[in-house]
Amino acid sequence: MIGWDRDQIARNIANDIPEGAIVNLGVGLPEKVVDFIPTNREVLFHTENGLLGMGPSPAAGQSDPELINAGKKRVTAIAGAAYFHHADSFAMIRGGHIDVCVLGAMQVSEAGDLANWSMGDGDAAPAVGGAMDLVAGVKTILVATTHCTKTGDSKLLQVCTLPLTGRGVVRRVYTDLATINIGPRGFEVQQMAPGVDRQYLQQRTAAPLHFPIKPPQGTEPW
Repeated sequence: MIGWDRDQIARNIANDIPEGAIVNLGVGLPEKVVDFIPTNREVLFHTENGLLGMGPSPAAGQSDPELINAGKKRVTAIAGAAYFHHADSFAMIRGGHIDVCVLGAMQVSEAGDLANWSMGDGDAAPAVGGAMDLVAGVKTILVATTHCTKTGDSKLLQVCTLPLTGRGVVRRVYTDLATINIGPRGFEVQQMAPGVDRQYLQQRTAAPLHFPIKPPQGTEPW
């Protein structure tokens, strides 16, 4: 198999999250990030249903049915974790108190636009949840997703065709094929998965890619 698996994508993200960050994780693949934070790094995980200090996934048979994240998955809480009202949790998000949010995506444009809540079907019920609050209020938005859909269509486009969650909000995209920044020129490739070369990656990306781009030493990883 060419590319990273879901755990490896989550590990790539976890390795880039800085010491002391307060992080919100979206539903699905982003939820895995909590399990791969380096043991010598302190990161506080926030869920919008009212917990700051979410820990790793519970061991089999050790979960508490009353302790869940926003995706209704059972979680753990670290020592010193805080519980609060749903409204207070969103006040933290809207007030700019969350440093990083990792979200899934249906599409990301080269301008950093994000579509992750609707396939655009006319009869679909609205289901944006807290995503629009997160992209509007969180300082850094990272995306965790597969590079292509199950039918082989690229999720990385020049312009999104699905309803947007936010415009110009994404800083970096982590896929099974590459890690890509959203920069002044669009998609700036930072790293490619083993077995992936420039031609292979460009064929699966519906927008121009720019190589190589390396962040200056001593700067943030995104």
